[in-house]
Amino acid sequence: MSVGSDPSMDTPEEQRDDLVEQVAREIQLRGLTSSAVHFLEASRPYRALGADAMLFFDPVLHGIFGGELPSASELLADETGIELLIVRLEEIDEEIAWDA
Repeated sequence: MSVGSDPSMDTPEEQRDDLVEQVAREIQLRGLTSSAVHFLEASRPYRALGADAMLFFDPVLHGIFGGELPSASELLADETGIELLIVRLEEIDEEIAWDA
């Protein structure tokens, strides 16, 4: 998202990318980057269930995000969003490894 831009004017892809970044950073701040990647990879068989499966993961999301990020469920119900989140989490993990 560009500086000073109106978030309501973003395309759905830009909104999803912003959400991916926000969720990835929240996960990284809590030190759960590797665990989140493993969790998302392990959830692949359940993705076909779509948004209904996310009801199962809702308590986990609220535990991680404290209910402050309601659209995280939307992200995790979207196959593309999940893949983007996995890629971004792996990038963050590599950035941290290079900084060490």
